[in-house]
Amino acid sequence: MYKVPYPSINCKGKLIEFSTPKVMGILNVTPDSFYDGGQYTSEQNILTRVEKMLDEGVDIIDLGAASTRPGAKILSPQDEINRIKKALLPIAKQFPEAILSIDTYHSEVARFSIEHGGAIINDVSGGQMDANMFNTIAELQVPYMLMHMKGTPTSMQSLTNYNHLLDDIVYFFSEKITKLHALGVNDIIIDPGFGFAKNIDQNYELLKKLEAFTVFDLPILVGLSRKSMLYKYLEIESKDALNATSITNFYALQSGANILRVHDIKEAKECIKLFQKLNN
Repeated sequence: MYKVPYPSINCKGKLIEFSTPKVMGILNVTPDSFYDGGQYTSEQNILTRVEKMLDEGVDIIDLGAASTRPGAKILSPQDEINRIKKALLPIAKQFPEAILSIDTYHSEVARFSIEHGGAIINDVSGGQMDANMFNTIAELQVPYMLMHMKGTPTSMQSLTNYNHLLDDIVYFFSEKITKLHALGVNDIIIDPGFGFAKNIDQNYELLKKLEAFTVFDLPILVGLSRKSMLYKYLEIESKDALNATSITNFYALQSGANILRVHDIKEAKECIKLFQKLNN
């Protein structure tokens, strides 16, 4: 099991260190996300949800205005801005203490969001869908979540061929981290991208080998919450996959995960509390 040293990031002038794993709560303001699409489209629903997330102890709120589920349509930057600002602006006004991560692959959306209350950029494409993303992050000097994916959300499920799954993804991170460091970006979080250009067996292989990514000495984000690798394998529906999410999250924590990206805050916090009790 991976222990010390613990990585850290600088966010809004404050150091976030990961001796205690963090919970990133998912807030999709989309009509078509795979689990909660359409639930949070009014300002009141959004603010009520944020308040509940904060009450349950969420560390970071990941705000997404464009679905990245398999086959999802690619929004234009302006369409995404028009959608995200209806959530971002009232959240930043009512909950200025909240750390908001913005789930986007567009550099224009990243810039707008950081200028209007966002703190972190979560890019599922790892800079591959917008050639200006890395330079924008370097200019903004904000933490960047670098996820592995091949293709786009529209095409990724047909791109599951690898020479060697783990080696290919480690190489991807090595190359991207080198480019980011050269631009002066040092606050980087890596995400292996469960479900993104990986089939079910590849997802489980990646989870079993998660500890390999601790070689980078960077925070590791894991997004397993209610995903198809869980509910399809168990032959259930996503609404019934909370137990499977908690089990695999605990396994990920044992293998070095520092951030759990989840729909269910309370259960993830309990998972972390039990993990720490068993490993202190």
